[in-house]
Amino acid sequence: MGDDRAFCEAMLPKVSRTFALCIRLLPDDLEYPVLIAYLLCRIADTVEDTADLTGQEKQDLLCEFAASLDDPTIDLERLRSFFDRREMDEEELAAGADAVLREFRLLRPEYRDRIRPWVQEMCEGMGQFAHTTSLRTVSDLERYCYYVAGTVGHMLTDLYPIGRPAINGEKQRRLKALATSFGLGLQLTNIIKDVGDDGKRGWIFIPEQLCHEAGISPADLHDASVRSAAQSVMYRLIDKAEGHLRDALEYCTNIPRRQYGIRLFCLTSLFFAVRTLRLARHDDRLLEPSHKIKISRRQVYWTVGLTRCLAPSNGLLRTYYRHLSRA
Repeated sequence: MGDDRAFCEAMLPKVSRTFALCIRLLPDDLEYPVLIAYLLCRIADTVEDTADLTGQEKQDLLCEFAASLDDPTIDLERLRSFFDRREMDEEELAAGADAVLREFRLLRPEYRDRIRPWVQEMCEGMGQFAHTTSLRTVSDLERYCYYVAGTVGHMLTDLYPIGRPAINGEKQRRLKALATSFGLGLQLTNIIKDVGDDGKRGWIFIPEQLCHEAGISPADLHDASVRSAAQSVMYRLIDKAEGHLRDALEYCTNIPRRQYGIRLFCLTSLFFAVRTLRLARHDDRLLEPSHKIKISRRQVYWTVGLTRCLAPSNGLLRTYYRHLSRA
């Protein structure tokens, strides 16, 4: 069992350096359950993201993985064998899914019960989109983002109140009302910053509806001859993401100030996203294939440090948010 925990803790910074930094901000009793929950979600995301599986194979693997959260007798041999090539860190994690599941089953029941249904809903939703590489309408995009990230927002919102009466009752109802929007804001930011790289891989997450309204097709997004129209599509998507991030700020300021670690954890993710969108809005290379928006390591540490100082004050947080989004 010690080897399983070592594997999980070693994999986190490999699959997400930023999340590995943020998770340390959580209270001690939440840090490891959230780590395991995150790795479960990354395993599902790795299945959904691979280009070497058919839609039906993805759906079958996601269904099997979701069922294994309830049934420890399910053998994930197909998942292990497919990702056993371990060419990427995410594949190493997926190949080691059994270790993550064993650690999940060692968590206290109240943690397992609040993680399981959301990971299962994520897997079910990803399976619904496994047979397509494009999205038709803005509603399709929002539904996709809900399954990929809105479920995570709800899962975390369910975990925070464990042992913390101040986040129960009316306070949690307010957070639950904003949890989907928080997740959508972060996922839309990811889609925007990766639009060039996704285009190279043949994935188009920008809805056909927005492209047609601009007089182009999704396939034209990376065509320099229609760059102005394509950028107008991206600006609309950036505006939509910013609207969700304003809800995310409201979410963060509704977390009680004395829950400093949880506040800090949520706020750093929010401010990373705001910085990323600001870069995307002003980057002329945003739509170039293989180009990827990324805030610098210096900006990452600066954001974490400054957020530590601002986290207790809602007024200062709102001022900093306006500064970041308008700069």
